[in-house]
Amino acid sequence: MTKKILLGAHMSIGGGVHMAIERACSIECRAMQMFVKNNMQWFARPLTPDEIRAFLEHRQRSELWSIFAHANYLINLAATNPQFHANSLRALTEELIRADQLELPFLVLHPGAHLGTGEEIGLKKIAASIDKVLGKLPKLKTKIALETTAGQGSCLGHTLEQIAFIIDNVSQPERLCVCLDTAHVFAAGYDIGSESATQKMFREFDRVIGRGRLVAIHLNDSKAGRGSRVDRHEHIGQGKIGLEAFRFIMRSRRFGKIPKVLETPKGKDLREDVENLKTLRGLVG
Repeated sequence: MTKKILLGAHMSIGGGVHMAIERACSIECRAMQMFVKNNMQWFARPLTPDEIRAFLEHRQRSELWSIFAHANYLINLAATNPQFHANSLRALTEELIRADQLELPFLVLHPGAHLGTGEEIGLKKIAASIDKVLGKLPKLKTKIALETTAGQGSCLGHTLEQIAFIIDNVSQPERLCVCLDTAHVFAAGYDIGSESATQKMFREFDRVIGRGRLVAIHLNDSKAGRGSRVDRHEHIGQGKIGLEAFRFIMRSRRFGKIPKVLETPKGKDLREDVENLKTLRGLVG
């Protein structure tokens, strides 16, 4: 029965977007996160009709009950450099279009870093940037899923209030949702060291952001300590978080329909993913 849990990992699109499906299914994932282009390049040529068809009509696609995308790491909607900000807007627009072509429900996005302008100015610029992008894509179905961050450097989104501020200040809040990363909230200072503490954190999420906004969870342990504001992922049970938070998430009926994916280090044979998935499934009992 544990193979039927909405659980999986981030998969490489090397060789084509459809290859991510094959990699995920090879280790019995039921959920998958993917990039829609090279994650360390600003732009890419558009997806061809053949590439889109190969993905949408892949014979194993039905084995994955949830597939969603993650935006590239260069995007910073609070960027102070005009060219960098323009590139960020264009890149986000293009990646949303690609995700929509692949019929993915949402694109996970790190909100951005204020780079010294301050929290409020940065958050307002992120909201305005989202408005600019979504305003040009009125018929797009793919939503933006703001990801909770560790707060490294001047990165925004490390408190639930910051995420809520962005949602409250865009003109189309119904087109935004949230992806929670366990390593990030822990590094940002939230206590998820026990079942009761994890429950408390999610109650705070419900109060500040709203239960219905949560669409995905990144299951990552943390190399860095609580409150360190350092974003370093570790294998499940081998980091500073401990297993209680993961046990709670895996056992709670609340998260049954929410995709849970790993973003932990791995090689091409996916052996580490297999081990982490085994650990997580073992927590179900």
